[in-house]
Amino acid sequence: MIDSEITFRKLEIFLAYMEKQNITRAAEQLGLSSVSVHRALHSLEEGLRCPLFIHRGRNLLPLPAAEALLEHATQVIEQMEHGIQATQRAAGFGDKRLKVGTLYSLTLETIPRLIMGLKLRRPELELELVMGSNSDLLQKLEDGLLDAILISTSDSSVDAQRYDQLPLFQDDIFLAAPASAELASEGTADLRDYKQKKFVSLAEGFATYHGFQEAFQIAGFEPDIVTRVNDIFSMLSLVQAGVGYTLIPGRMKGVYENTVKLLPLAETYQMRQTISLVFPHSREHDPNLLALAAESRMYALASRKR
Repeated sequence: MIDSEITFRKLEIFLAYMEKQNITRAAEQLGLSSVSVHRALHSLEEGLRCPLFIHRGRNLLPLPAAEALLEHATQVIEQMEHGIQATQRAAGFGDKRLKVGTLYSLTLETIPRLIMGLKLRRPELELELVMGSNSDLLQKLEDGLLDAILISTSDSSVDAQRYDQLPLFQDDIFLAAPASAELASEGTADLRDYKQKKFVSLAEGFATYHGFQEAFQIAGFEPDIVTRVNDIFSMLSLVQAGVGYTLIPGRMKGVYENTVKLLPLAETYQMRQTISLVFPHSREHDPNLLALAAESRMYALASRKR
């Protein structure tokens, strides 16, 4: 059994001292106090159950035992460094490819801006985008298939112990109607006025689907859903074609406001999605994720100023 007093950190301190042969210089190299270096060397002797040095004034002179440990400690630290690097590469830490999951609706503006900023920070980084629903992306993150995801955290239960969340912006929900439709009002939409209308919807698991269901529960009726689709662009194409009405997040307005009629929901039904970057807490020091998080903070700051 290896004594618990023998640690990699103490071996690193031992190697630094053997190189410098001076406690003060070894402490400066390691960013430690002289007391910490002396204490580490003493506890290493206790763990080995044999002396490594003899005292000569303020200096510690290595004994043959220290010379024997030096050879093996050097190999151990080198092997462990290689092992850590190999482990991190296998886990995708610091890899040249970053796998990011995103909602379809974020590819209009948010994702392009993040990619441009990320490429400036890490030009060598290759970004692989995976698009899907809120629930699908969260499951892929939990399975280790994605490094980070951009989802609506107001519509998902995210384990705060395992994942870090960085909010980017909040988004309101709007009623979207075919351009030819006659709206019940020009101000805000009371969903009860659209009880006889047909609707199209995203499938279960998508962020907007959750808000869709909640809004009609408040309205007190089940909407007549003609069809459910698996991406927001297909859904809005159906609205454009006059198939039915739907609810969409405000981030889609810039593209579709000239081809569909958009109306903010009445106060009773108003809700907001919080779009956040989510990534494993265990990888908070990954340089790729640090760069993505930094760019996300810049985006969040710019969003608040709009």
